[in-house]
Formats: sequence, structure tokens, C-alpha cells
Amino acid sequence: MALSEREKEMVAFGASIGGNCVPCLEYHFKKCVELGYSMEEVQEAFDMAKKVKESPNKEIYKVAARLIRNSKDDKPGGCCCADTDCC
Repeated sequence: MALSEREKEMVAFGASIGGNCVPCLEYHFKKCVELGYSMEEVQEAFDMAKKVKESPNKEIYKVAARLIRNSKDDKPGGCCCADTDCC
């Protein structure tokens, strides 16, 4: 076994944040506490999960702003996942 039960619970805690799953978050938070993690350790894991989760939002906002700034009169190119006619 590569990860201990304790480590797996901390990973699951962070994944619960990433997955927006409140019941999972509550469950894995409780398990982390039961397995002896300090609140400082849980806070550190939360901070890391939050940074990872927010990263795609920051990137998509930057790309949207760049496209608006650089494409005043251009037509959109490429394919959109919602546009089944172009894919």
C-alpha cells in the first residue's frame, strides 16, 4: 500500500473540495480529525485545494479578457463544445 489510511483521507478531503461534494467534505473532514490531523494541517490542505480549484477560473478569465481585447472585429474560430455542427 503506497498511501496510508491517514494520507488517503487527507487526499479525499482535498478531492471533496475539488469535486464540490458537501457530504464527502463533511465525512472526510471528520475522518481527518479522527485520524489525528491538526487543524493547521487541515487548513494547509484546504488552502492547497482552494488554490488548485481556483486556478482554472483565473486562466479562463484571462483568456476571455485577451480574446475580447484582441478580437474586436474578428469572428470566433475553432470549435465550441456546445456547437455540435463544427465538431
